[in-house]
Amino acid sequence: MATKVEQGYKYTATHEWVRVEGSRAFVGVTDFAQHAMGNIVYVELPDVGKALQAGEDFCVVESVKGAHDIFAPISGTVVEVNGDLEDAPQKVNEDPYGSWIAVIDMSHPDEVKDLMDAAAYATHCENAPAH
Repeated sequence: MATKVEQGYKYTATHEWVRVEGSRAFVGVTDFAQHAMGNIVYVELPDVGKALQAGEDFCVVESVKGAHDIFAPISGTVVEVNGDLEDAPQKVNEDPYGSWIAVIDMSHPDEVKDLMDAAAYATHCENAPAH
């Protein structure tokens, strides 16, 4: 399985991606993750206003293979969710990097440096079992 890894994004070991724009971080699941999950049938979006700590689960993605916790790659507050995914969760399968789940207003932007860049994540995927 060839995993698509986008340049300019940051990645977690648990297969979430982050795209930073100013003080905000767009968060979604990677191509590797959506392949591992299979056909996605539901995305339980987090609540706007929810405070998150990096590493804690903040939403659930359900697929034909089961429910999968999605972890916050960065600390902050959820300021926006992608409502399109409520009616069309399959968009995560079709375009994982264009189908963000939530926008987090970062409380500790320095945490971004702890995430993997595209090259490190690509290597991680080559060595990782599907989760």
